[in-house]
Amino acid sequence: MRVLIIEDDQRLARLITRVLEEEHFSVDAAHDGNAGVELALRTAYDVAIIDWMLPGRDGPAICRTIRAARLPTALLLLTARGQVEDRVAGLDSGADDYLVKPFAFEELLARVRALGRRFLVASGDSFELRCGDLVLDLRLRTARRGAQALDLTATEWNLIECLMRHPGQALSRQQLLDYVWSYERDVQASMVDVYISYLRRKLNLPGQVDLIQTVRGVGYRLEVGNV
Repeated sequence: MRVLIIEDDQRLARLITRVLEEEHFSVDAAHDGNAGVELALRTAYDVAIIDWMLPGRDGPAICRTIRAARLPTALLLLTARGQVEDRVAGLDSGADDYLVKPFAFEELLARVRALGRRFLVASGDSFELRCGDLVLDLRLRTARRGAQALDLTATEWNLIECLMRHPGQALSRQQLLDYVWSYERDVQASMVDVYISYLRRKLNLPGQVDLIQTVRGVGYRLEVGNV
């Protein structure tokens, strides 16, 4: 999973980062609310861990911004406030879960894993992502366009998954690189172009329009109007 930490206590942010990376999660961190929102809107994250009290923009405001952008990211709010009314306010702002400081890292990990599992299947009543006649089964990791099954490699599957989670949105090569090759070092941005060409050959069956549009100077977009 890809996780965003928005926490102004840099020591705590480093500790959380280390714990998550030891579990093989890919982690980014921001230390104020505005920088955190910028990352959240620019990059596809499975889970965001957000402190309540932040400079620039507080945790509930960040949750509201992310929800208004209709991003599928699961939101875990961290706070020293443990009263019922505080929990209610946090959840009403759009948070999916709430963890009171101080907390055990084992509990934090369990909550992150649970949120990741929940949001993997939260794209509907089934385990699917759909854009028109293009369907990904998130449980079986299969793909089809209409009635035609698509034989995708793991990398191709991850790449189209990223595009389908942001339909109509132009994603840069770096965003796609970070999402698909996040655990690999020394991977060039040109690798994105190579795999986009592979995907196009498999997705664009005879008589069907090109689903993946090149956005000059930016990257690629799954064209919702064409599916």
